[in-house]
Amino acid sequence: MSSISRRQAVHACTLALLSMAGTGAHGRAASAAPPIRLALIESLSGSFANTGEAVFRNLLWATERVNARGGVKLPGGARPLEIVRYDSKGSNEEALSALRAAIDDGVHFVMQGNSSATATALVEAIAKHNQREPAKRVVFLNYSAVDPALTNERCNFWHFRFDAHADMRMAALMDVMRGDKALKSVYLIGQDYSFGQAVLREARRQLAAQRPDVAIVGDELHPVGRVKDFAPYAVKIKASGAQAVITGNWGNDLTLLVKAAREVGYDGMFYTFYGNALGAPAALGQAGVGKVVAVADWLPNLPTKGSEDFYRAFRARFPQPQDDYVHMRMQLMIEALTQAMEQARSVDPLPVARALEQADVTLYGQSGRMRAADHQFQQGLVVGVMDRLGAPGVKFDVEGSGYGFRVVRQIAADKAQLPTTCQMQRP
Repeated sequence: MSSISRRQAVHACTLALLSMAGTGAHGRAASAAPPIRLALIESLSGSFANTGEAVFRNLLWATERVNARGGVKLPGGARPLEIVRYDSKGSNEEALSALRAAIDDGVHFVMQGNSSATATALVEAIAKHNQREPAKRVVFLNYSAVDPALTNERCNFWHFRFDAHADMRMAALMDVMRGDKALKSVYLIGQDYSFGQAVLREARRQLAAQRPDVAIVGDELHPVGRVKDFAPYAVKIKASGAQAVITGNWGNDLTLLVKAAREVGYDGMFYTFYGNALGAPAALGQAGVGKVVAVADWLPNLPTKGSEDFYRAFRARFPQPQDDYVHMRMQLMIEALTQAMEQARSVDPLPVARALEQADVTLYGQSGRMRAADHQFQQGLVVGVMDRLGAPGVKFDVEGSGYGFRVVRQIAADKAQLPTTCQMQRP
């Protein structure tokens, strides 16, 4: 491991172990035991560094929760969780190098999500590695890479996805679009890689099946993370006369797109996968009120006490407005991994993976279970519309922007699930 990686690992571990202070003898016993290391492979520098750091905060908080209650309870004694950071620098090649470094460091559990192309490369590399070196097997925990192929034709026993895939998310958005009878034209735009292509492909399919009266007046892909000025795209969107934009863009590619659209005076709707965070609400401001729709596994304004308690707990841990990026699925993922280790009574990847196939977890009233057939986590989805803080249904805003998302649709897990074509090969 490089000296930078070692410092990052020590930093993450120190933060996690500090959270255990004051938990009594049980907590002290767990902190004295060797940690269970979890590798985080993400962009921690470059165009998408903000997304990688936001993920790290989520996962750190999740491991702190486990450690604060004594760690993972195993036959030889409880052990804490430790996150080891590896910077993929937004590159598949760097991600694969990070995977090799993690394996060399003796890590058996790898986490990644911000890029389906990277996830696909990691799945393939891990499958080959696990076959060649069964004594050093690795389990891959995916929290955000939502290319449907990863739990369909490219499914793999060692890969577990905790986010709803793109087709599931699109179906949730379409559930809202079906009720918008005034909608007659849309513009499709996305990032030019497997995920962005999958989003637009599914948008075309679902529009044809459910809203054949809606015309697609624009359909294009753009380079991932390399467009600094989206004005030309925004001008085309406005000129097309589209009443709405459908996009799976994330990170700066979404923020810069919606900002450019506002600046050229586009006043149509935005149906998004990720419009509820990382600068998008602030970029749109008042122009986004009632215009930006986002689908998620959870939103802060979900009207339940458990949800409110969850969000307040996160804000207490990370009080800075710019750090406001919290996802329930990442918390449930760490809870599921902990549950699987405790049920397997081991940290050996094979029994843990088999136990993870049966994971069924609940946190702050939010639940999810792993579907063994394809390793696609099944959970409810929600759709929200951007509105001003203080408006009915908007108790919490996003990143101190003064704007939040009012929940307009809740879709139960059994309604959100879709069939799979996965033919799982198990060891």
